Amino acid sequence: MSQKHIVYHIPVCPFSQRLEILLALRDLTDAVEFRVVDITKPRDPDLLAKTRGTTALPVLETSDGCILKESLVILRYLDEVLPGGQLRRRDPVEHAIESMLIAREGAFTMAGYLFVMNQDPAQRDAHLDKMLGLYRDINDFLGHQNPAGPYLFEDYGLAEAVFTPMFKRFWFLDYYEGFKLPEGQDYDRVRAWRDACIAHPATKQVTEEEIVKLYYDYALGAGNGALPDGRSVSSFALEPPWQSRPMPPREKYAGTATDKELGLVA
Repeated sequence: MSQKHIVYHIPVCPFSQRLEILLALRDLTDAVEFRVVDITKPRDPDLLAKTRGTTALPVLETSDGCILKESLVILRYLDEVLPGGQLRRRDPVEHAIESMLIAREGAFTMAGYLFVMNQDPAQRDAHLDKMLGLYRDINDFLGHQNPAGPYLFEDYGLAEAVFTPMFKRFWFLDYYEGFKLPEGQDYDRVRAWRDACIAHPATKQVTEEEIVKLYYDYALGAGNGALPDGRSVSSFALEPPWQSRPMPPREKYAGTATDKELGLVA
């Protein structure tokens, strides 16, 4: 049995990056072993046996063989068991407040992914309105709890670790949908929070170029390693490495570029 906790994950997965951020903040990047799962291939039967047939990632296997699922569950577990100051607020009221903000993450994440995967130009404005409404809601919450900012409390904490990977994944909205937060007081506070989260030195596990290249198929409506029509290699393939590939076309509604144009085949 491994002496370390093991995390089975997909490279560039936002739910796994939460855990990497926690480890970076604690200066414990070697405390957990990360094992890569290739989303473009069938799951390893041994891993499926551990997870009792479920395929969602990340999954954590504790040092004594217990299997834990769900990103937030794993994040909270590691926050409790690893040495160092906890991300979660110790004060019960403050922890409840950060939990109220974290409760908004699910709808926020879903809206962003549905937006980038949308294939109907006539529905673009509806997705944009949904996304902006969620930003305004978070803006209002942050403005009430801590108008000065930039974080929810005085330091980068649990809520920031939960949302930061999504802010970075939503670079795909900037690239493929031309998304920009409007100027004005309805967005100023959440913009300051987002920008501070993205800039934090413990959150540098991914780059904008990496996100844009790997999530190209999502922009064509094909998520989780699925293939768009006419393609034979997923943009999420581990090889060739993303660094060697050209930037994908921005125009998602015009149909897919070829595997060769995307640098996925020679």
